[in-house]
Amino acid sequence: MDPRRWRLDGHLALVTGGSAGIGRAIARELLGFGADVLLAARDAAGLESARAELMEDFPEREVQVFAADVADEEQRRELLDWVEDFGEGLHILVNNAGNNVSRQATDYSDAEWRGIFETNVFSAFELSRYLHPLLTRHAASSIVNVGSVSGLTHVRTGAPYGMSKAAMHQMTKNLAVEWAEDGIRVNAVAPWYIRTRRTSGKLADPDYLDEVLLRTPLSRIGEAEDVAAAVAFLCLPAAGYVTGECIAVDGGFLRYGF
Repeated sequence: MDPRRWRLDGHLALVTGGSAGIGRAIARELLGFGADVLLAARDAAGLESARAELMEDFPEREVQVFAADVADEEQRRELLDWVEDFGEGLHILVNNAGNNVSRQATDYSDAEWRGIFETNVFSAFELSRYLHPLLTRHAASSIVNVGSVSGLTHVRTGAPYGMSKAAMHQMTKNLAVEWAEDGIRVNAVAPWYIRTRRTSGKLADPDYLDEVLLRTPLSRIGEAEDVAAAVAFLCLPAAGYVTGECIAVDGGFLRYGF
């Protein structure tokens, strides 16, 4: 076995939504496999906290941060310029930034539901397009989109969120086919309930938690590290024949049946 297939030494990765939760866990996982990491998020203080923590744990690796709202076109351009300044291209892009407002379909304002799409899918599409030239500088690069089981079935998250994640899953398939000849693999992960700040409120309700666990064969809430491990695998050379795939990180939720 060639151990290099399971390493990311010399690789540069950009993770959006990287200041906390799943994004920070993905950064940690990629660093553990030897990659250097660029983090982008709206929360400048959170980014600096993440950078300090990760650099303490991985002093031999490079961690840089850039505060930007990827839902904003001008800030996406600024992020692109920042990444270009590193001058070595990019090996990995993880489109993890996401947003949601959970309401009945008739209760959304136009700004709310359009904002969900702007953050969850339009930003991922635009960043993938903008960064395509940097990704093609290397013989084998990877994009991983953080989707959701909400894009595959109804899970009470609100229609716009599920619609945006379904669009992200379809975007993954289309770009995987279109960019295969460019040496870019494009995959996605689809998490179920993951223990983060965003889910802590709902999961604090014991009745709701019991209901979630009854629909989850592995009988536990997922951790950010569970998602990060799947993302990292899709970035590894060992996954070099995997593209256009969407891996559910859901404890068996989608296979539950009745």
